[in-house]
Amino acid sequence: MTDLIPQRMPSGKAGKVRVTNDTAMRHSAVWACLRLRADLISTMPIDAYRMLGDIQIEVTKPPVLISPGGARVKVHEWMYSSQVDLDRAGNVFGLITARDGLGLPARVELQDLAYTSVQIRDGEIETYRFRGKTYLPHEVWHEKQFTLAGLPIGLSPTSYAAYTIQQYLSAQQFALDWFGGGAIPAAELKNTAKTITPKESEDIKSRFKATVGPGDVFVHGSDWEYKPLQAIQSDAMWINTQEHGIPDIARFFGCPADLIDAAVSGQSVTYASISQRNLQLLIMNLGPAVFRRETALSDLLPKPRFVKLNSDAIMRMDPETRAKMLGQQIRDRMLAPSEARALQNRQPFTDEQLSEFDRLFGAPKTTPTIAATGATS
Repeated sequence: MTDLIPQRMPSGKAGKVRVTNDTAMRHSAVWACLRLRADLISTMPIDAYRMLGDIQIEVTKPPVLISPGGARVKVHEWMYSSQVDLDRAGNVFGLITARDGLGLPARVELQDLAYTSVQIRDGEIETYRFRGKTYLPHEVWHEKQFTLAGLPIGLSPTSYAAYTIQQYLSAQQFALDWFGGGAIPAAELKNTAKTITPKESEDIKSRFKATVGPGDVFVHGSDWEYKPLQAIQSDAMWINTQEHGIPDIARFFGCPADLIDAAVSGQSVTYASISQRNLQLLIMNLGPAVFRRETALSDLLPKPRFVKLNSDAIMRMDPETRAKMLGQQIRDRMLAPSEARALQNRQPFTDEQLSEFDRLFGAPKTTPTIAATGATS
């Protein structure tokens, strides 16, 4: 628990905090970005397909897409953990502990990034090390993102955002030092009648601390004034540093600042509907990550089968927009009424319900058919 609380610097030596993948997560904006992206991607249903000609046919998912980390690690947890590592470090590593009859991974146990290292030789990964043990590439599951040509590992946004994050964490550190008395004197005790010598100053300070420390009463004449120092200006600067750092961090981690409840100074973000907002999030922020995950997870299946993440969960519409869309699809004959009702979790219309529609709105008009001779039948 103590590791989660930044230690205060010695008095008068407030300094910067070293930013790592772990310390960065103490920043609320980093945590919010990682949580939002991982929450959404990990809860997208995973489907497996194969192509039959030009038709996409759904197939049964293998166990590795249901419990990839074993019985105790279901796919949503596995996807969340791996997405967090991808987004904060550019890589996720897993040890392949079981294979199926085709030799494909059947169980992948994700590894802690803090205890992982990679040995690269001539631009290729030679070995991986997890907690001091060495493994060959065929024994390891490795997904990556934010890559550069010639580099076999992904890049870490945390490294590139370190300066902005460090500003924020250092501001927090300074605030701890300030209000804890480590960065400045906690208060001022002033003699209003005369100038005192350094020796008298030390004696008075010792006397004052010895008296008020245990809660006793400090007795003095009319020539002493006590004033706690207020951190008004520096407090405002600290808050300002926090506010300006958050939008920068949101950009590094691919999250709209307004979606993590971060105020963007001078900007107002408005959308015509929830659907438009979610669509922009999916296309601009999550789409590429979803595609990469689909491509990597497809390697768990025998070819030509492949994986798709169902993003419809993100595209849930408000009731009015959804009703308009379904109605238009029925009118354009892209969707049957029974299919639309199934999407609304409703049973098909009964004969009684159809008769009720006819009584209320009249029987639907039928389009006359044209015989081959041109006569109307």
